[in-house]
Amino acid sequence: MDVQLSELQDPNKYRVLRPGMRIHLVGIGGTGLSAVAAVLLGQGYVVSGSDRQLNELTNSLKSSGATVFEGHNGDQAKGADMLLVSSAIPATNPEIQAAEQAGIPILKRDEFLGLLMADSYGIAIAGSHGKTTTTGMIAQIMIEGGLDPSVVVGAVLPALQSNGRAGKSEFFVVEADEYDYMFLGLRPTLAIVVNVEYDHPDLFPSVSAYRQAFTDFVLKIHNEGLLLACIDDEGAAALADFATTLPIRVSTYGLDRGEWQAVEVRPNQLGGSDFLVQHEGQTMGLIRLRVPGEHNVRNALAAVATVSELGIGFDTVRRALASFGGLGRRFQLIGEVGDVTIVDDYAHHPTEIRATLDAARQRFPGRRLWAVWQPHTFSRTRAMLSEFASCFEQADRVVALDVYQSRESDTLGIDTAQVVARMQGARASHVGDIVEAANYIFVRVLPGDVVLTLGAGDGNQVGNILKLELERQLAQQLGQRQRGENGPGRAD
Repeated sequence: MDVQLSELQDPNKYRVLRPGMRIHLVGIGGTGLSAVAAVLLGQGYVVSGSDRQLNELTNSLKSSGATVFEGHNGDQAKGADMLLVSSAIPATNPEIQAAEQAGIPILKRDEFLGLLMADSYGIAIAGSHGKTTTTGMIAQIMIEGGLDPSVVVGAVLPALQSNGRAGKSEFFVVEADEYDYMFLGLRPTLAIVVNVEYDHPDLFPSVSAYRQAFTDFVLKIHNEGLLLACIDDEGAAALADFATTLPIRVSTYGLDRGEWQAVEVRPNQLGGSDFLVQHEGQTMGLIRLRVPGEHNVRNALAAVATVSELGIGFDTVRRALASFGGLGRRFQLIGEVGDVTIVDDYAHHPTEIRATLDAARQRFPGRRLWAVWQPHTFSRTRAMLSEFASCFEQADRVVALDVYQSRESDTLGIDTAQVVARMQGARASHVGDIVEAANYIFVRVLPGDVVLTLGAGDGNQVGNILKLELERQLAQQLGQRQRGENGPGRAD
């Protein structure tokens, strides 16, 4: 039962959202719905939800007052005023079926967020890559600037200790996800498009279909609203050209091009980048980032342009970005044990992987770099087989796990071994199991190495297991030294 926004206008079928209503979220442990749940709790709604497994996000929601069930059962939806359903939940879910029988409205994120943000000044950040970090940067600047926004972002922002917050102002900042056409339920006043590069082949059958979705998103911008697009990206630049025919304002940003420019970009001692911001040829000042990579320079420039539109002064912007340390699973430091550094990143598209490896080279120059990659979905792996095979040039060693199937079944005749067989010039190994991969690296990793886990599934557990094993070994070696014994050697 898919509900369209037009149906929400039927007063006999749906009630208007209002604090005090009980909203039940099916799939509440995912990054998307958990962020919405955090906002609902802050706005005074009664929140319940369910997921197959509980996690840190659901634990945080429970501590904030949500009722969270492990597993799905139709009785858990009883008494709800509305069901909000994750894209990953099938129609056969017992809570969906129970809600249908009881006449409880059932919505997906696009319809629900459109309703929740209807009276807000919406700031929506879209793009194939970088939208999470850009959203986090904008949110952090706005909070430090006193604008008190509501926020929905696809990862935990350390400044919030959450991926969602309910603000008291008119501003609502949302990561506008293209998957399942979520962003087409939004009507933003200010929209940012960081890039447009084909992804999600399980949903979008062609490049043109994918680009059309972004065109439709731009058409949702309020009249006299603003589109901010990255002119360095072909797809975003094409959207900017198209938008000049609409009754909205258009602004562009980029490295050395656009109305907003980042110039004189150079590495800094924090492991990130310094750059000068120019607006229409006028230098505004220096930005210093802790997060590495040229892609984060563009993300930060988009944030600068966005909050400047809202009237936040450059000194506040500079301070907020200087303290921005990234988000969960975005080049996140997992630990440093015995001179081995372990970092995790959500990169799961070839372009993202290449950019993250470049950032790792910037942050850790001269060190041996392990890339631990878990392919995410069979459809993406098959559609981008050649790109995946060629995006690991910056890695010294590659350990490739089995495909994380997510919402798919293994029906496409593709596996990790086929990608590894095509890799040129990389010392790549296919070690499918997470525990086996951690052990494989453990007996080969050397002091000074950097281990970078890459993927949107559970492959990051390799880094967590490796960290525990290295800590155990370090404790053992310390004990041996105290007893005057020699520690074990290492294999490469």
